Amino acid sequence: MIRKLLLASVALSLSTSVFAQDNLVLRIGLDGGENEADQLRRSECVAEPLKAATGASEVQFFPSPDYNGIIQGLLGGTIDIAIMGASSYAAIELQKPDAVDPVLVAQQQDGSTGYYTIMVARSDSDITDLASSEGTKLGFADPDSTSGFLIPNVALPNDLGSSIEDFYSETGFGGGHENLVLGVLDGTWDVGTTFGSGQGEWSEGYTTGNLRIMVDKGLLDMDDLVEVWKSPIIPNGPLMVSNSLAPEVKQQVTDMFMALPETDFDCFDAFTAGGYTQFVEADKAMYQTIIDARRSVIGS
Repeated sequence: MIRKLLLASVALSLSTSVFAQDNLVLRIGLDGGENEADQLRRSECVAEPLKAATGASEVQFFPSPDYNGIIQGLLGGTIDIAIMGASSYAAIELQKPDAVDPVLVAQQQDGSTGYYTIMVARSDSDITDLASSEGTKLGFADPDSTSGFLIPNVALPNDLGSSIEDFYSETGFGGGHENLVLGVLDGTWDVGTTFGSGQGEWSEGYTTGNLRIMVDKGLLDMDDLVEVWKSPIIPNGPLMVSNSLAPEVKQQVTDMFMALPETDFDCFDAFTAGGYTQFVEADKAMYQTIIDARRSVIGS
């Protein structure tokens, strides 16, 4: 009788464990830097590897029209995984330091893990550099974008020799990087801030970044734009995993993404929007400068 009770207890324990794992749902946030359909198309390939790695019954994708929607989801525990810019991570860290961990960061072919704000203007305008952009309309990508807002607000005043408000006639937000560039092309903005690797050919939109993505999708001919300004280097945004997940699931998620370039490079290439070679480990220390900059410019 005791043996039967023990076996029944073990069986119940095992079935409960399997049931709990079968009911694990992983939720991936997709920020508003690109249109929703393209983000979903690029990201859906990670669903099956994640299920295989963690035993999750389902992987759900949550596109947001802006960065803040994903930030709030990570803060509130309704999003488990996201790749976002360093400023978005800084926003989370400043509000709730234990909400997420930055676990991985994508690396370029030359071994670097950084990129640049690229300020652009139409090539048929009279704007060719910062000096000639004085008095024009400046568009930022998103208030939570590192390259599209935070870094320009830190670095531009020094290069302008003036505050942004005094130098430009008008500033505003373009609704994400893709829409911001389209806004420059259609004349909504005279100049606008987006991002790129700063490596490779301008004609191709550099090797990685929003300009390259738009070129590859046929949305942009780089002959229609000129580069007006390039920022100091910015650390690539991290892959963040929520601390609301069980520690073993967090590790399984991290290990899956770390191995993805080897197990399915095409999926890795799509998920990271192309131009990267692998993931490397990340931690908070990599982003401390951005955290400090966001605290100074935007606040906590």
